[in-house]
Amino acid sequence: MERQQSPTLKKAVFLDRDGVLNVERGDYTWRLQDFEVCQGVPEALALLKQQGFFLIVVTNQAGITKGLYSKEDVLACHEKLQASCGNSIDAIYMAPGHPSYSESLSRKPDSLMLERAIARFNLDPAKCWLVGDQPRDLQAAQKCGISGILVGPHASGTHALQKKDLYEAAQWIVTQPSE
Repeated sequence: MERQQSPTLKKAVFLDRDGVLNVERGDYTWRLQDFEVCQGVPEALALLKQQGFFLIVVTNQAGITKGLYSKEDVLACHEKLQASCGNSIDAIYMAPGHPSYSESLSRKPDSLMLERAIARFNLDPAKCWLVGDQPRDLQAAQKCGISGILVGPHASGTHALQKKDLYEAAQWIVTQPSE
């Protein structure tokens, strides 16, 4: 009787959108003219891809449910992001729900977006990272056993692992042992 080998689990970097990939405006970002990719993002994503990581965006988009903008508006911003980054992003998951309107296990700090990607891409959470700019991003990662990196202007000690931005986080991630 032959024993079947299980498929090798893969690695990924999960990315929050606003404040990590595009400039955080302090308000919803859904107009193309307001959607500005952060400095260093294309280079960071290229570096991670070169090291064999899947790149998966996980973004809350409550403005859709609130009626402030449409799903098509968000998708247009995502097309601009992909074009700016050499189409390096493997998947984009969004959670349009908001607690004032409807409950959603997809919305961070819940973890359904991450869980769906883990299943779809056959990922090993221990080989994955999440880069986010809010504690709720890191809470979602923790629920799945994924290590989180907090980026942005936060006081030192806000999270165990903090970096200035995605580029600095990517440089650090690729130096970590993957096995």
